[in-house]
Amino acid sequence: LVPHAQRLSELLGKQVRFIDDIFGSCAQEVVRSSKTGDVIMLENVRFSAEENLKLSGEESAKTVLVKNLARMGDIFINDAFGTAHRSQPTIVGLPEVLPAIAGLLMEREVENLSKVLHGAPHPVTFILGGTKVDDSIDVAKHVLYNGIADYVLVVGVVANIFLSARGYDIGKPSMDLVEQLGYAGQVEIARDILSQFPDKIIVPEHVAIKKDGARVEMHVRDIPEDCPILDLGSEGLIQCLDAIRKSHTVVLNGPAGLFEEVDFSFGTHEIIKAAAEAEFSVVGGGHTAAAIEKMGYETKFTHISTGGGACIEFLTGKKLPAIAALEKSTERFA
Repeated sequence: LVPHAQRLSELLGKQVRFIDDIFGSCAQEVVRSSKTGDVIMLENVRFSAEENLKLSGEESAKTVLVKNLARMGDIFINDAFGTAHRSQPTIVGLPEVLPAIAGLLMEREVENLSKVLHGAPHPVTFILGGTKVDDSIDVAKHVLYNGIADYVLVVGVVANIFLSARGYDIGKPSMDLVEQLGYAGQVEIARDILSQFPDKIIVPEHVAIKKDGARVEMHVRDIPEDCPILDLGSEGLIQCLDAIRKSHTVVLNGPAGLFEEVDFSFGTHEIIKAAAEAEFSVVGGGHTAAAIEKMGYETKFTHISTGGGACIEFLTGKKLPAIAALEKSTERFA
């Protein structure tokens, strides 16, 4: 964490002292002797074996880690949204023994993601892509069954699942990937979603494959058995852009193709450009955020989440352990 302390020192305009200790005698002595205004960065709590345990708040409060950290502070501020979906000692245990509040980043995340689920301007379109099919399908089910989304647009490997659910042969390489990732069972779930929401699920059928090392576009029904689907085709992209441009809210989670390869980055880049124009635009982090940063589009979105798993769980309507712990702490110490 030394580079982090150095960078934080630059941003704050004052020294941030890094201590290579979590709660030992060195850390305790430095904290005890600190003066008003001093900033101290302790070692990463993940280096404590206890922090990697999945425990309840009550169990976490009894750990050596939480007991020792609590002795050094008066207030706990949780600003780590990226770990908010984990029930681990510092996350759910410190709020049991100290007054706890959300940091500014945590506050922004909760405010923007809550707006997605409650009060976003309609039409609302969710764009679900990438390779984490089970997460995307969980989000799709939640936002469709609860009337949150007007449309769900699927791209990437998620789209391949839905294309297979429609009865298309997506080719051996694409189907092998689905099976390799353990998502073959998701095809039946996708088929059920399609039957219940036929007018709300957008599944582009014009795709781009890799044939003899080059990008070739065609309808999915025409793809050769040995060629992988790696991006949207131009007609499929037009279908996507039309839906996005009609939306006031766009939630983007996951790339549309193998954007790391220039020949198959077209769909991802064009969707990012269109999504950025929405009145309210939210990005789910991960690979999508990396693509946006590479394009220099970070400031064009309303909100780019810093939490992959935490963001997904929030969008499926689950109460995150960190947020539940903060709420409980407020009740206890108010």
